Amino acid sequence: MKTYPYDAPIMSTDQRIATQMTIEYARAKIPTELPRSERLAVEENIKHLLKAHNAVLVAHYYVDPFIQDLALATGGCVGDSLEMARFGQAHEAQTLVVAGVRFMGESAKILSMEKTVLMPDLAAECSLDLGCPADEFAAFCDTHPERTVVVYANTSAAVKARADWVVTSSVGIDIVRHLHEQGEPIIWGPDRHLGKYIARETGADMLLWQGSCLVHNEFKATELLQLKEEHPDAKVLVHPESPDSVVALADVVGSTSKLLSSTYEMDAETFIVATDLGILHEMQKHSPHKRFLAAPTAGESASCKSCAFCPWMAMNGLKGIEQCLMQRSGEVMLTPELAAAAKKPLQRMLDFAEAQKRRVTASGDITQDRALFANLGAA
Repeated sequence: MKTYPYDAPIMSTDQRIATQMTIEYARAKIPTELPRSERLAVEENIKHLLKAHNAVLVAHYYVDPFIQDLALATGGCVGDSLEMARFGQAHEAQTLVVAGVRFMGESAKILSMEKTVLMPDLAAECSLDLGCPADEFAAFCDTHPERTVVVYANTSAAVKARADWVVTSSVGIDIVRHLHEQGEPIIWGPDRHLGKYIARETGADMLLWQGSCLVHNEFKATELLQLKEEHPDAKVLVHPESPDSVVALADVVGSTSKLLSSTYEMDAETFIVATDLGILHEMQKHSPHKRFLAAPTAGESASCKSCAFCPWMAMNGLKGIEQCLMQRSGEVMLTPELAAAAKKPLQRMLDFAEAQKRRVTASGDITQDRALFANLGAA
């Protein structure tokens, strides 16, 4: 495994300052919590607008719990980024309202160019996306033309268009292992932690772009170990966008969907969760009798011990959803040429995942078949 030869993120000083300003700007735009009576009125109006505009609401696990519940109550979807896009593609609605961050809206549009895709706030970005500018990444790839380009779904449409494969955290290991078996060296972008994890699991020759997730990069192994000692029976669930030292302490490492399913498939009563706090809502709904502890992101002297909170996800608010439906604002726009180029590596992943599921043949013996399904999850 090799890394891109810079220790710092691939950004100039001006870009880093701009990113920091964007983070503060995102935090400043977090919607204020609505009084209960106003919230209920807004929710009812959104339900009416969804029907009137032949629209469906799809929401990520990390957005406001009220938005998650509203999506499910109106026949929409709550899921990870690819589940959201695939749901929107299959749904008969002609308008998709995407509550998440910008690359999720773009992914939905890539798979459903004939549909209108709206977002509550187009300024809701992603640190992985911002840390991987398309022109810089393309130049990096051009200097290594012998390598197959594999990018994480948390990237812009322009970066996807430069890739040979798009992957998610749940299918990334299988695709990289497949490429490794074919003898293909790989360029990976943008998350360095996920890239290192996959390289370690597969043995693949991977050249890593040095991006990271604003949220997952902050988990702390020392404090997590202390929390494990306080709760020795707890199972630790870690997203692979986290640092190596945190992943090493995990009982389960996987995508958002895999971490969620682990909470109701495992016998444990207590879980320590190292991913965005937004997922705790869905975990608690599935297992109301179980206990969920947020993994620590800061040391003993910090004012916030567990701050796993994406400011851009928090920019999604009920009023924003109401406004984009009423005004038809926040529309995600992609040129047909860009969408077609970005869809090729994305569709390649979908086809691989579907073929993988068809290859799995069960014998009927649960013990014997367990290994067959160990790596299958949401694509």
